[in-house]
Amino acid sequence: MKNQSKEIFIPGPSGRIQAQYYKSEVPESPVALVLHPHPQYGGTMNNRIVYETYKCFLKKKFSVLRINFRGVGKSDGIFDNGQGELSDAAAALDWIEKENPRYSQCWVAGFSFGCLICMQLIMRRPEVSKFIGISPQPNVYDFTFLAPCPISGLMLCGKNDELVSPESIVNLRKKLASQKNIDVKFNFIENANHFYKDKEKELTLEINEYIKNKISIF
Repeated sequence: MKNQSKEIFIPGPSGRIQAQYYKSEVPESPVALVLHPHPQYGGTMNNRIVYETYKCFLKKKFSVLRINFRGVGKSDGIFDNGQGELSDAAAALDWIEKENPRYSQCWVAGFSFGCLICMQLIMRRPEVSKFIGISPQPNVYDFTFLAPCPISGLMLCGKNDELVSPESIVNLRKKLASQKNIDVKFNFIENANHFYKDKEKELTLEINEYIKNKISIF
């Protein structure tokens, strides 16, 4: 592969943001940003699920970026309870769009806490085409800001998620299903916990299938 994934540093609102970046050889390729779980519970851009999601986009010929939020790894700053992390994600999206001015679509994906930041980001960025939310936690975080959710996307949930109440997922699903002009799919992975232990293959199959069905492969 000519263009290898490489470590880069992006200017951010709290200093430099550490990232891994793969640039497609096709200028019109779509771009994607992948966001990691909660920094105070060990979340980093090298989280297994974040890495597998990043690889899914890479294999579909996206230009793709995954970042460490402020205070994680070599990223400057300190944890900011979500507000600063949203600013970091917005700065990363700015960067990848400028690096790929002819991009055809823009996607954002996030896992757990990263899913919350992903959904907050799409409310602010009308150029985003699709999202992939992995292990949303509507019992922990308030998702009422999705009123309405601006774009279609995919929510992936473990059937045995030990950190999320089934009722909260049902309520989020109903809320999004009632909105017009969008289609948010909820797919449940059998016997999977919040972190998809031993179910990474099933998770990546779902992600790959959704991307394949929503975009032309370059």
